[in-house]
Amino acid sequence: MSFVAFSQELPERKKLPFKSEKGKEKEMDTVKVNVDDAIKLGTRKVNDSVKNDSIQKDSLPKKQPLLLDQIKYKAKDYVKISQRKKEILLYDEAEIYYQDTELKSGIIILNYEKNEVYAGRLKDSAGVYSQAPYFKQANSVVEPDSIRFNFDTEKALIWNSRTEQNNTQILGELTKKENDSVIFIKNAKFTTSKNIDNPEYYFLARKIKLVPNKKIVSGVTNMYIADVPTPIGFPFAYFPLTDDRASGFIFPTFGENSSRGYFFQNGGYYFAINDYVDLALLGDYYTNGSYAFRIESNYALRYRFRGNLSMRFEAVINSQRGFPDYSKSNIYNIRWSHNQDQKANPNSRFSASVNLGSSQFFQASINQLNTPNFLNNTLNSSVSYSKTFPSYPSVNVSLTATHNQNTQTESVNLTLPTLQASVERIFPFAPKDKPKRGALQNINFQYNLRGENRISTTDSLFFTKEMFNDAKVGMRHTIPISTNFKVFDYISVSLGGNYDEVWTLQTTNRTNAFEDEDTGEIFESVKDTISGFDSYRTYNFSASVGTTLYGTFNRGEDKKIQAIRHTLRPSISYSYNPAFDQYYDEYIIDAEQGTRQQYTRFEDGLFGVPSQNFASSIGLNLANTVEAKIRPKDSTQTEPKKVMLLNSLNFSTNYNIAADSLAWSPVRVSGSTVLLNNKLSVNFGANLDPYAIDNQGTRINKFNINNGGSLFRLTSANMNLNYSFSSKNFEGGGSGVDNTRSGGRDDDLFGQAQDFSDRQTFNDDSDDDEEKEDVEAYRAKIPWDLRVAYTVTYLNSNRQNEISNNSIMFSGNVELTPQWKVGVSSGYDFKNQGFTFTQMRFERDLKSWRINFNWVPFSARASWYFFIGIKASILRDVKWEQRSEPDRRL
Repeated sequence: MSFVAFSQELPERKKLPFKSEKGKEKEMDTVKVNVDDAIKLGTRKVNDSVKNDSIQKDSLPKKQPLLLDQIKYKAKDYVKISQRKKEILLYDEAEIYYQDTELKSGIIILNYEKNEVYAGRLKDSAGVYSQAPYFKQANSVVEPDSIRFNFDTEKALIWNSRTEQNNTQILGELTKKENDSVIFIKNAKFTTSKNIDNPEYYFLARKIKLVPNKKIVSGVTNMYIADVPTPIGFPFAYFPLTDDRASGFIFPTFGENSSRGYFFQNGGYYFAINDYVDLALLGDYYTNGSYAFRIESNYALRYRFRGNLSMRFEAVINSQRGFPDYSKSNIYNIRWSHNQDQKANPNSRFSASVNLGSSQFFQASINQLNTPNFLNNTLNSSVSYSKTFPSYPSVNVSLTATHNQNTQTESVNLTLPTLQASVERIFPFAPKDKPKRGALQNINFQYNLRGENRISTTDSLFFTKEMFNDAKVGMRHTIPISTNFKVFDYISVSLGGNYDEVWTLQTTNRTNAFEDEDTGEIFESVKDTISGFDSYRTYNFSASVGTTLYGTFNRGEDKKIQAIRHTLRPSISYSYNPAFDQYYDEYIIDAEQGTRQQYTRFEDGLFGVPSQNFASSIGLNLANTVEAKIRPKDSTQTEPKKVMLLNSLNFSTNYNIAADSLAWSPVRVSGSTVLLNNKLSVNFGANLDPYAIDNQGTRINKFNINNGGSLFRLTSANMNLNYSFSSKNFEGGGSGVDNTRSGGRDDDLFGQAQDFSDRQTFNDDSDDDEEKEDVEAYRAKIPWDLRVAYTVTYLNSNRQNEISNNSIMFSGNVELTPQWKVGVSSGYDFKNQGFTFTQMRFERDLKSWRINFNWVPFSARASWYFFIGIKASILRDVKWEQRSEPDRRL
C-alpha cells in the first residue's frame, strides 16, 4: 500500500495490479496527472504532430491552478482510475490528504475534473455498514454516514454527521458546509454527553447555523431527556463556542423569602479581560428593597504571582416599612489573597491574606454561600512586603499591615503599618572558616527593630476618621547577646542578656487630686496625654543549664514491642530583671486621705511598661518523650519500626527568689501524642497550684498540703482530640471542600459553604468512559472520610469544680457509588445538652447533569437548597433550583 499523488508530470500510463472479486490479480490503468491539467484532462486533445502553431501565444497571464497542493491517497484493497469519468475509486480503508484536510472512509470516489470527492461506508453481505467516513479539516472533525466535498470551494454535503465543538457533541441529519466559517445543519441534536448514540439529554433544533469555535445559532429548539420530549423549549437559541474564556452574562437564581419577598441572586456579567485577569460583577435583589452586589476577580502571571479579590456589599431589609419588626442594615466583606512565586525574586516577597468587613456580615448575610460561616468569631488580615539584603551581615526588612476583628465584641485592632528590621547573628570572636569552640567564640549578638502604628477601634467607627483618634505609635530596639558552651561534654550552658530601648510619641501625665482651701471643693486626679518624643531603656540577664538523659528498656527481638526508649531533657534556668524605679512617679489619688499611687508616664505605650519590681527567679523544666521499636509485620523487613508513644510531656514552674510570698508559680503540665496510626492527635494540659486559697478564692501564702489538702491544687485542665481519616488506606480524610473562598474554615466541620449555581462550582473535566464507570459502580470498596474534633475544659480556680466546655464536632462523607455521595456535619454540646450547627448533604452525579441538596434541619439557620443543572460550562445556565432561606424571626 503506497501513496499516489498528483505531481507536476505529464500523463503516463502504468500497469498496477489489483484484486478482483474472486481474488485474482488483474492489471488496471492509473495516471499521474499534472496539477494544471487535472481539470482539463479529457476535454482537450493533445496533438503531438503539430510542432509550430501559427496562433500567437496569449499575452494574458497564465491562470493559477485551483489545486494549491498535492493530493495524496491510498487504499487497502484497490485503487481504480477511470479517465472517461475523470474519477479515482479508492476501496477499503481509503484515505485522502490535501493541505489541512484529511478524509478516511470505506469507499472514496475522487473526481479530479471537478475537484470533488465522495465518501461513504461499506456494506457487507449481511447488510451491516462499516468504515464510516472520518473527515477532519483543521481542528474540526466530522464523522458522518456519507460526505460530498469540493476541494476548490470547500463546500460539502454531509449526511448524518457527528462532530464535536468545545466538548459539545452535534449530530445532524443533513449538513451543508458553505465554507470554513459557516455550517448549516438540518434536524440537529446537540448535547454535552459523551455518548452521542444514547445521550442522557439533548437539544433538538430544526435548523442551526454553526460557526466552528465561535457560536451556534438555532431556531425552534426543544429539550429531550432520555429521548422523551420535555416542555422546555426556545423559539431561538444562541450558544457561544470558544476554547478561551469569553465574556458573557451569568444567569441568576430565582426564589422567594418570607421576610423579603421574591428575589434573584448571583446574576451579573463576566468579563474575560485577558489571559492574566478576569472580572465578574454579580448582584442580588429582593422585592422588599434588599439588594447586594459582588465584585470578584482572579489574576495570575506565570512564574510571578497569582491571587483573587472579592468585595461584597449587602443592604438587608427585613419585613416591610411600618411593621414593628422592620429593620435595615448595610454589611460588607472584603477578601484578597495574593501569593508570589518563590522563583520570582528570592530576595523580596509580597503576600496578602485579607478578610475584613462588618462584624455581622456572616450572621446577617442573605446569600446562601455564607450560611455555615456565621460561626466564625474572628476575621484576620495581613499584607506584607519583605526585602533581604544578602551581603554579610545580611539585613531583612519587612513592612506589614495587619487586621484582627472579633465579631462578638465588634472590636477591631489594626497595625498600619508594622516595620520590622533585623541584622543576622554576628559572632565577633569566631573564626570565619572554622567551627566555633568555647564560650568566647560562641558570643554573638543581633539587632532587631520593630515599629508600629496601632489602632484600636470598633466596628461602627471602622473606615471613619474617628478610628485614628486613639492611634498609638512606638518603636522598639532590641539587642540580644548570648553564648553557649558545654561542661563535661554532656551539660549545655547558655548565658545571655537583652537590651531594650523603647521610643514613643505620646506619654501620660497625672495631676494630684486636691481640695480647694477657699471653697472646700474636691478635685479628682486628671489624666493627660502629652505629645512628644520620649524613651526608656531596660535590660535583663539569663542563664540556663540543661542535659539529655536516655533510658532504654529492651524486651527482646522476638517480642512485638522490642524496646522502649524514654528521653528526659531537664533544665534549670535563672533570670535577673532589675527594677527601673526611675521611670515611676507618685500622684495623690484621694485628696481627703492623702492616698498616693505610683504610675509611669509610659503606661499607655505599645510595648508595655518598664518593670517596677525587682525579680530574680529560678525556672525548672522537664521535657519527656517516649518511643518504641515495633517488630515489622512484613518478615522481609529487617529493621524494626519506630513508633512515637508520647510526643511530649512537659512540666514547668518558677521560683521567685526576690518575692516575699507566693514565690512558687503554678506547675504547668502539657503534652501531646498521636494514636491509631497517626490519625488521632491528643493534646492536653493542666495547671497545678501549690498554694491554698481563702474563702474569697484568693491565693494565700500557705501551701495547700499544709491547709489540709493535697500537694497540688488542680485549678484547670483541658484536652483536645482530633481524628481525621478516610478509606484510602487511612491516609487522612479530606472532603476536598475549600470554604476559605467564602471566608470560612479549610474543612467542613461547620458544613460546606457552597452555592451550586456559582460559576466556579463545577469543573470542565471530562467524565470517565462509560465502561470504567460501570465497573466502578459495582466496586466492593466504598470511599468515605470522617473528621472528629472533641474538646473538654475543667475549671476549679475557686472551688467551682465544673466542666466549662464539653463538646464534640464531626463531619463525614460517604461515596455510595461513583454517582452517589452523602455527607453530614454536626456536633453535640454535652454541657448545654443540645446539637450544634447541623448540615446534611446529598449529591447525585448524572454524568452530564448533577443534583445537589443541602439541608440545615434546625436552629435559627434552618434552611434547605436543591439544585439540578448541566455540568458543562456552555450549558451551565440550564438549571433548576429551589431554596428555603433561614427565617431568623423564628
